[in-house]
Amino acid sequence: MAIKDAFIAELKYESSLTKKMLERVPLDKKEWKPHEKSMTLGRLATHIAQTPHWVSDIIRIDDFDFASHPFRSDTAASQDELIRIFNDTLNAALNDLSGMSDGDFNKRWVVRRGEQVMYDTPKKVAIRGWTFSHMIHHRGQLSVYLRLLDIAVPGMYGPSADEKF
Repeated sequence: MAIKDAFIAELKYESSLTKKMLERVPLDKKEWKPHEKSMTLGRLATHIAQTPHWVSDIIRIDDFDFASHPFRSDTAASQDELIRIFNDTLNAALNDLSGMSDGDFNKRWVVRRGEQVMYDTPKKVAIRGWTFSHMIHHRGQLSVYLRLLDIAVPGMYGPSADEKF
């Protein structure tokens, strides 16, 4: 199996789970947060929806410099916008993955802020960490937010207290 085929299958699977979670986000409470140091609900959900963009950035940009690609902290205004952001970034990521060869995944991806190099790793490692692990990590946070807001939490890798398989 080609590396791209494994990544595409995994991204589709993880994204189906992520979408179940994003569909439950009550954006009428987008300013809510569980702690003063936490992201707001709306910001966290939007960040998760944007996470597939890392696949495209890793594929297209060999040397990613935060100094020239500043972090944006957008928040979706509505449920429709949140799902649109997710679908757009996901579709772009799947499209970009489909054009990769196995050799492309071994190319280096460097992350820096100006002269300070933060990461220098093969693209296949970067895609796993900066996209898949990143999305799963924040999805776990979002499940806690939903629980604290008394919103049913969907099952991910098995049933949840709210959703039996």
